[in-house]
Amino acid sequence: MLKTSGIHHITAMVNDAQRTIDFYTGILGMRLVKKTINFDRPEVYHLYFGNKTGDPGTVITFFPWSKQLKGRIGTGQVGVTSYAIPKGAISFWQERLAKFNFDYQTSIRFQEQYIQLEDPDGLIIELVERETGALSDSKISGISSDVAIKGFAGAILNSVQPNETADTLENILGLESVGQDEEYLRFLASGNVKQTIDIKLTASVRGLMGAGTVHHIAWRAKDDQEHQAWSDLLTQKRFHPTEIKDRNYFHSIYFHEKGGILFEIATDQPGFTVDEELEHLGEQLKLPSWLEEKRTELEEQLPDVEVRILEEDK
Repeated sequence: MLKTSGIHHITAMVNDAQRTIDFYTGILGMRLVKKTINFDRPEVYHLYFGNKTGDPGTVITFFPWSKQLKGRIGTGQVGVTSYAIPKGAISFWQERLAKFNFDYQTSIRFQEQYIQLEDPDGLIIELVERETGALSDSKISGISSDVAIKGFAGAILNSVQPNETADTLENILGLESVGQDEEYLRFLASGNVKQTIDIKLTASVRGLMGAGTVHHIAWRAKDDQEHQAWSDLLTQKRFHPTEIKDRNYFHSIYFHEKGGILFEIATDQPGFTVDEELEHLGEQLKLPSWLEEKRTELEEQLPDVEVRILEEDK
C-alpha cells in the first residue's frame, strides 16, 4: 500500500506580502526560501517559508494579493496549521508573542499543550512541543535553535463529511488512526517527524476562500515514480486527480477529497536549490522559463518586499 510520509507543504491566501514576510520571518523566525509568482496569476507573488534548506514538511507558502476579499475559515478547509517547537520552548514563545503584542490562547488536545494565535490575516496557527524532527537554525535575533520552529507538527481539517475524510487519510494516504479526543479524530503520518492530522467532528460554518484561509494541503511523494503511482491510485478510486503539473520545485497533482478539502500530492524533488544556491535562497525573484521574457513587466507590477529585522528585535 502506498503511504505518504506526511505533509509536504501548506498553501494559504493573504493580502499583504511584506506583512506576511515580517510575521513569518521576523516574528516566527522562518526562512524565506523562495520568492516566485503564482504560475496561474503571475501578477501575484508566491512566497515560500521553511527551515534553512526548505525541506518538505517545513514549508508554508502564500499567495499575497491585496485585492482579494477576506475569507472565512470553515468546512472544506484546513482550519488550523500546527508547527513543532522543541521540548521546553513554550515559555519562550509565550514571551516572544507578548513582546510583539500578539494575543494567544493555550489548550490541551490529545494530552499536548498548544499555543494558538492568529497571524496578521487571520490564519489560525498553533505551536506545540514535539521531540521528533531536527532542530532548525534561525537567523532572527533572539531565536536560537533550541527554541526555533522545526517544521509542521500537523494540521486540523474542517470536513463537510468527517468520516469520509478519515477514510481518505487512513485508506488512501496511509495514515494511522490514533483515536478520538472529544471532538477530534487523530491520524499519524508514517514519516520520522510523526506529524498528526486531526479532523474536527463538530459542525462549523461553510468555509469561504479568501485572505486568511488555507488554499490546500500537500502530501509527500518521494519521487516521480511514486507520484505516478499516486495518480494511478487516485484515478482508480475515482478521485479525479488533475494531470501532473510542473511547479519547478516539485511536481504536483490535485484532487478534492469527499469532505471538500483540496489535497495535493507533491514530489520531494527537485527542491528549492534547483535555481538558487542554498546560501542565497529567497533573495531573488525566480520565474519559470516561459515567463522570463516578461520579467521587467512583472517586476514593475509586483510590490517591493524584503526580509528585515523588526524594531522589537533591534
